[in-house]
Amino acid sequence: MPAKRVIGIALAGTAVLVPAVACSSSGGGGGAAPASQGAEPVASASASPTPPPEHPFTGQPVAGRRPVLAVKIENTSSGKPQLGLRSADLVFVEQVEGGLTRLMAVFSSKIPAKVGPVRSARISDLHLLPMFGKPALAYSGVQSKMVPLVQQASLYDVSDSAAPGAYFRQPGRVAPYNLFADTRKLLAKAPKATKARDIGLTFGDAPEGGTPKKSFTVRYPAATFTFTWAASQKRWLVTQDGKKDMAAEGGQLGAPTIVVQYAKTTRSQFHDFTGSYTPLIHTTGTGKAVVLRDGKAYKAEWSRSSEKEGATFTTEGGEPMNLSPGQVWIVLAAPKPVQP
Repeated sequence: MPAKRVIGIALAGTAVLVPAVACSSSGGGGGAAPASQGAEPVASASASPTPPPEHPFTGQPVAGRRPVLAVKIENTSSGKPQLGLRSADLVFVEQVEGGLTRLMAVFSSKIPAKVGPVRSARISDLHLLPMFGKPALAYSGVQSKMVPLVQQASLYDVSDSAAPGAYFRQPGRVAPYNLFADTRKLLAKAPKATKARDIGLTFGDAPEGGTPKKSFTVRYPAATFTFTWAASQKRWLVTQDGKKDMAAEGGQLGAPTIVVQYAKTTRSQFHDFTGSYTPLIHTTGTGKAVVLRDGKAYKAEWSRSSEKEGATFTTEGGEPMNLSPGQVWIVLAAPKPVQP
């Protein structure tokens, strides 16, 4: 079995490792004679530079840790194409009212200048965000009964009401799908937002096995996602409701790894203005998953013991389920038999 490479920084509540600094040492076992004596200078032998540490959200080298910014993004045809998603480290797909979906994009290693369309938050977000410590959350409002819960949550509120100067209306788009945000201004309102830390993901060589797949489909009551493997790009390209999911910056959205996490979904106490119930996605506990990487589907298990920790993914044999370095989509879907 290929060697596994695990992101090894501390979990929530413990110290984060400080990136190692490359150093060099002087060569020559006996030392060089002083230049005044006419000796030839001895060349110094430098140690190999220490590679930069890997980012806990992507497994890719990064110079340092930045604060975490989570943004709620519209995910219906009215709000597309979305701006900024290509720069996200993580993209969570969540079911909302009416069987539709909304995205929560998490940024840290790369911060785009602008993001949007920004939409309202949901109760499931408040159960996901604690794994990041106390991140900044950009959104455009919540149901009135949720306001006290947001105020008590482990996050910095940088919504359009808390940080109005960070938001603007994008010309050529129709409200409410035209609200965008300046990320620099968002983070300026949350100077103490927690920097990226370990959330349980591991990256490295693929495990043995897996089922070759050209595409994989996930269905919600009113939305369908198909992830198609593009070998030339080494990414799974996203199609939603039969249409390619294009980015406002250009090109089709996609990621090297798609994690389909099957999580229990129930009715919450909240409703939208039409009376449709708001789903509550239960992201603690254990469950089944399918991990798509390198043109294959792998059966996996997930476990999340508390909201302050992220979910860990393992193979059916209990080994770490390594993800392919790069952006990761985590598709939260209702449980069903896992047949990759």
